[in-house]
Amino acid sequence: MTSTPLFPGRLAALPQGSFAQLTSLLDAIPPGAEPISLAVGDPRGAVPAFVREAIAAHGDRFGEYPPVNATAEWRQAAAGWLKRRFGAELDPEVQVLPLNGTREGLFLAPFILTPDQKGGGRPVILLPNPFYQCYAAAIYSAGAEPVYVPSLAVNGFLPDFASLPVSVLARTVAAYICSPSNPEGAVASEAYWQTLFALADAYDFTVFADECYADIYRDTPPLGALSVRRAPYERLLSFHSLSKRSGLPGLRSGIVAGGIELMQRFRAFRNYAGPQVPLPLIAASTAAWNDEAHVVANRAMYAERFAAAERILGHLPGFFLPEGGFFLWLKVGNGEATTIKLWREAGIKVLPGAYMGRAMVAGESRTNPGFPYIRVALVNDLSTINGALDRMAHVLSVSEEAP
Repeated sequence: MTSTPLFPGRLAALPQGSFAQLTSLLDAIPPGAEPISLAVGDPRGAVPAFVREAIAAHGDRFGEYPPVNATAEWRQAAAGWLKRRFGAELDPEVQVLPLNGTREGLFLAPFILTPDQKGGGRPVILLPNPFYQCYAAAIYSAGAEPVYVPSLAVNGFLPDFASLPVSVLARTVAAYICSPSNPEGAVASEAYWQTLFALADAYDFTVFADECYADIYRDTPPLGALSVRRAPYERLLSFHSLSKRSGLPGLRSGIVAGGIELMQRFRAFRNYAGPQVPLPLIAASTAAWNDEAHVVANRAMYAERFAAAERILGHLPGFFLPEGGFFLWLKVGNGEATTIKLWREAGIKVLPGAYMGRAMVAGESRTNPGFPYIRVALVNDLSTINGALDRMAHVLSVSEEAP
């Protein structure tokens, strides 16, 4: 009797998902204290009153099919925010579209431009390693070949796409890049963006810029792809989300923006394959993109959490503060072993870094760039985070796994 693969067909090469792996790792191990999860990047906080009010005021519009390009008010709000934040000069009628969160757009994007062949072989899509698991699922689903490019401390935790051989670049149709990056919190500089777009122009591929953490930063607002590429934004799709910016993951609302021809393709494909965002949620999204006060408050909340992390864990050799995002990427020697130890001794659940990565040499787990790390999500309330980090500090300070 043969077992049925978890994912048939093209998706058969995908490993078990990160959190399914985490459940398998810890399920049989009792926690050493009252459990606290710092594993999932699930933003939490009060929903702004104006969001609830917008949904209530437009509740009758749940009775309408929403248009693929939302409303004129939403398009103006989205393009207006992109202009204020990145200086982007976009035509709101043709260069912005709503999404059910960035994940939907990031998954659909490869389908609009993956041909049967490129450069004499199977099309390639580049992605960082470690990576948001949606990227790999999208690449396999579209029939492309994923090429994992390590994001290491020595290259600022951003993938060095320019180091790839010409034979790979010639087959490349797209490259995923996340800035600020998940899980490391690294921010792409202007020079990095310029190098990436020069490669895209030279080898005729599209940049998928996942920028959903762009408004969560410590000191300086991260430079965006739209700031560097400039109009007409050829070979660029930029993705943004209210899940992180506004702490509204349940709203499932994002933006994709880019060059006119790419956006025409995206709109046509999404009209078939993408569920449209309900109009009451579009109204709430419009209000959120137009408001900055709640974003400033959100950012201040994360600043308090990172200050706590630095105070409690800053003495550890593997500790560093990220430039953006809301994760700690903590070097501990062996991420999986440390995850077990933290759960068994302190009841703290974190995510092994390897579960977000892929071994660069098959069968050799230590070649996975995430192997030495754990990802710690600072999304709980400050009191809970303080308590959890205190427990972590006790375990990690005496752990032989710490570097």
